Amino acid sequence: MTKPTVLLIGGLTHTNKEWEELGSKYNLKEFRKGTREQFLSNCQSGQYDDVVALYRSNMSTSVTGLFNDELVSALPASLQYICHNGAGYDNIDVGACTKRGLKVSSTPIAVDDATADIGLFLMLGALRLAWVPMVAIREGKWRGNTQLGHDPKGKTLGILGMGGIGRAMAHRARAFGMKIVYHNRSRLSKELEGDATYVSFDELLAQSDVLSLNLALNAKTRHIISAPEFAKMKDGVVIVNTARGALINEKDLVSALDSGKVASAGLDVFEEEPKVEEGLLKNDRVFIVPHIGTNTYETQREMELLVLHNLQSAVDKGTLLTPIAEQKGKMNGHL
Repeated sequence: MTKPTVLLIGGLTHTNKEWEELGSKYNLKEFRKGTREQFLSNCQSGQYDDVVALYRSNMSTSVTGLFNDELVSALPASLQYICHNGAGYDNIDVGACTKRGLKVSSTPIAVDDATADIGLFLMLGALRLAWVPMVAIREGKWRGNTQLGHDPKGKTLGILGMGGIGRAMAHRARAFGMKIVYHNRSRLSKELEGDATYVSFDELLAQSDVLSLNLALNAKTRHIISAPEFAKMKDGVVIVNTARGALINEKDLVSALDSGKVASAGLDVFEEEPKVEEGLLKNDRVFIVPHIGTNTYETQREMELLVLHNLQSAVDKGTLLTPIAEQKGKMNGHL
């Protein structure tokens, strides 16, 4: 009996051994390096005509470019599953995939703790206005022009997007004595919600002392936080974003910082990475890191393993372990 064929796009860092071991039951094909043009040419020449599932590595966008309608249309007719390494998948045209009947998975759960850790780090850094003294001491100026910061205790943390990362953020924030409110597409079960309070979007904006963005980027959520939303927030609010930069209109955030509406911000993600809005770079009240939320050995390995598990479940059982939200309950995908 012919073994099923699977394709790896991009490189692996921590699970090369596990990938190679799959060769005992699958025919393995790879496109670790190359260009979009080369990949499209391979598709057109029939090199991948027997591939039923593919592993799309976290850095594969630098190899093939976006999985937009052009590329999705060129994928072989045999393909059924796209197993993506990353909690975010805004570089995949979900509509084009769904139209073609392609089932897509991502890597939630594996990223929850590390992303929430960096979120808490950014929140504390923003509350304590830590950037100024951190720079000053390295320049031999001791604390420099350090201003008084704020404690998290007693503050209301508003979480926009109460998925796994949002809940992990809430769990950590409770240890600091923070009150948790959240807004989601739908209210969580009592078991998942705990002592957090479900509120409307406008109530979230109005009540939050700290607003943490923990939702996916798509056409509906792009610039979900812009000038009109800042106007509804408390004066002196703190913004934390570990999700996707384009959830916020960065120019509007700069204006809100300049006016004092936003007291400070903690950011791991940016609208046009690796480019960062100049007004954010120059503002001492912005505590920033360069998209390192999942940049730990343990999390990176766990993410790669989850993609491999999705791949095996798809090929062997016809189901994905962690299908993307848009396809849950559809196309035989389930958690």
